[in-house]
Parts: sequence; structure tokens; C-alpha cells
Amino acid sequence: MPDQDAKPFNILFLCTGNSARSILAEAIMNEIGGGLFHAYSAGSFPKGEVHPMALDLLKKSGHPVAGLRSKSWDEFAGADAPPLDFIFTVCDNAANEVCPIWPGKPMTAHWGLPDPAAVEGSEVEQRLAFAETYRMLTNRIRAFTSLPLKALDELTLQNRLREIGRDQSKAS
Repeated sequence: MPDQDAKPFNILFLCTGNSARSILAEAIMNEIGGGLFHAYSAGSFPKGEVHPMALDLLKKSGHPVAGLRSKSWDEFAGADAPPLDFIFTVCDNAANEVCPIWPGKPMTAHWGLPDPAAVEGSEVEQRLAFAETYRMLTNRIRAFTSLPLKALDELTLQNRLREIGRDQSKAS
């Protein structure tokens, strides 16, 4: 486990398309993380563009959106990639896919969430789905960033990461 005082922890949020959930998580973590965490996002089969409702929600919530883009997880598997400390899958498809071998053996956990981009219905219903995903991610990220990372042994930390993804009371 890296020294929390030495450098920020690098976190990668993964999803299949990297257009909504993982993008939201990246932006939320980079704000809530307060410099202790640096978040990235990627997808196994990136759509190539960020969903417009995700960008709109982030802008309205005060997050910077410059630089957010849909990208392949291959960018984070090479020797020139930032060293990753944590990887969270935020969709069920990405959690079940064969992932690259990540340099440095980061801790991983599955934080699956419904895909707001898949919601059909009125624009209001779609925006509500994005807002709900944003709320659930914010709650999970707050729970994660409040963990005493330096005080937990590796097994305990791994269990806590998984609990955050499973605990629906944290998502409510």
C-alpha cells in the first residue's frame, strides 16, 4: 500500500462504454478526493464519446468537464500508464470481462450500478436516472474516501472496498 502522505492514490473506474457511470465516478472522485486521490476512467469497449447527459449533469453540479473523454482501458495497462492503486468496476459487464494485467497489482472491487444511458423514456426519466447514478456514486466515493487507508491491513481494506459496492444502504 503506498504511503498516503507521499503521493495521491491513483484510481481507475471501469465500465464497458466509458460514456456515463465511469466518467461520473472519475469527476466525482477528483473533486471529493481533495488531492489525496487522482481518478481516471476507461472502458473495455469505449463508445468514443461521453454521454451528453453525463456532461450536462457534471457541469450543473459544478464539476470541471474539460479533458473528460471516452477511452480504452488499454491506456492504463501499459508501462507508461500511471501506477494504479485501486480499480473499481461500475458496470456488471466490465466486472465479468477478462481484464488486462494491471501493473503494480492494484486492489480491485466491483461497485455495479444500473446504466443511466440505457434508460428509455422521457428526457425527465433519463435525467432522473443520471441523477440517481450520480447520487449513488457520490455516496460510495464518500464512503471510500473516509476509510482510514493507512490504518487498515490489506485484507481488511479489500473487504471494505467490496462492502461499499454491495451495501445498498450506502447507495440510498
